[in-house]
Amino acid sequence: MEKRLYKSKKNKMLAGVCGGIAEYFNLDPTLIRLGWIVFSALGGSGILAYIIAAIVIPQNPYIEE
Repeated sequence: MEKRLYKSKKNKMLAGVCGGIAEYFNLDPTLIRLGWIVFSALGGSGILAYIIAAIVIPQNPYIEE
């Protein structure tokens, strides 16, 4: 089975993007969220990137809510 990037349904705060990235790389979602906050604070483009990722990354069809 190939590894795919999906938005998380269980590690979800806003849209599940950071949780999905954390699941994909087997990391703690808190680390990804902190990194995203730093990325957003430094350049400001992190908010736009999160919105785009929330639209582009699909929900995980294999996990029930």
